[in-house]
Amino acid sequence: MGDRWHIEVDRTVCIGSGMCVNSAPDGFALDGARQSHPVTSEADASEVLLAAAENCPVEAIALTLLVTGEPVFPPEE
Repeated sequence: MGDRWHIEVDRTVCIGSGMCVNSAPDGFALDGARQSHPVTSEADASEVLLAAAENCPVEAIALTLLVTGEPVFPPEE
């Protein structure tokens, strides 16, 4: 069984670029205020979700391992 991730979008940082929706349309949606939110708060680990987080221009997306809470993105420095 693969890893599961917790997905969060910091709506105070999100600028509504829509890049996450373009990268992972099954993972993210924009609301009426053009703020991103995850379609579900947890999902199987995937390159598509990681790419969406990595390509967010303001790093508003956080991915953590569901079981341990260890950060996947952004990585700890």
